[in-house]
Amino acid sequence: MHGVSVIIPAYRAQPTIGRAVRSLLAQTHARWEAVVVSDDGADYAAVLAAEGIRDPRLRFVSTGRVGGGAPAARNAGLRASTLPLIAPLDADDRYEPDRLATLAPLAAQAGAAADNVAVVRDEDGAPLSTLFAPDSAPAALDADGFLATSVPMFFVVRRDLVPEWAEDVNFCDDVVFNVQVLDRVPRLPLAARPLYEYRQREGSITFAADAGERAERCYRHVLARLEGDGLGIADPSLRTRFAAAISAKRALNAAYEAAFRAGRVANFQEFIATEGAV
Repeated sequence: MHGVSVIIPAYRAQPTIGRAVRSLLAQTHARWEAVVVSDDGADYAAVLAAEGIRDPRLRFVSTGRVGGGAPAARNAGLRASTLPLIAPLDADDRYEPDRLATLAPLAAQAGAAADNVAVVRDEDGAPLSTLFAPDSAPAALDADGFLATSVPMFFVVRRDLVPEWAEDVNFCDDVVFNVQVLDRVPRLPLAARPLYEYRQREGSITFAADAGERAERCYRHVLARLEGDGLGIADPSLRTRFAAAISAKRALNAAYEAAFRAGRVANFQEFIATEGAV
């Protein structure tokens, strides 16, 4: 059985981290460890214990900072992890019970694997959208397919192919990480059924009034890095296609910002789901 280190950055995550960890305890794939990384000075072992959650597979480390950012927390978790596969899990999201059982063997063989994503409104559990319609999801994902998406994806990646998360890239760090993985694994298997539940939570970074502005700053920074050191992406064609995709995302973000300011949507994923952007 292929072991998976699940990395959970935790910043003010007390209201949701129990749900995230319970989704791991429910996994049909038993060989996992969870590295919970405190990025706010909180003792998350105590937080979970207060909810009756204790398991020897849970490990706890800290960035030693407050608000150091998700990339720094993920890197701290990566350094502390021990198993052959790496899987991120945000502290306000959850896995379906067979996610690791489905993706771990695929990632071990191909180098990385992905799955469909369900976007859910946190306050009432209402489904908003899925990354792909389950009956039309591709069997495999390449860089062009990924760059056309607008819903976060969370790959399971073999340790020897994991790049560190770029700590100077905030807000869109998951996009950069995934492109770096696709530079190393140009085509990876995709499970059609949504196995990752991406929760849209009021108070989260994507609900902030300045979310559009933060995305724009991130996109500009990524473009500058691509023109400079290329973000460590070896394939020059991929660097060019990534830059073009970021320019398209900037235009989409500008449309979202206009919709948000007009009061039509509360966050970017609601914009994608309700206004038909692709």
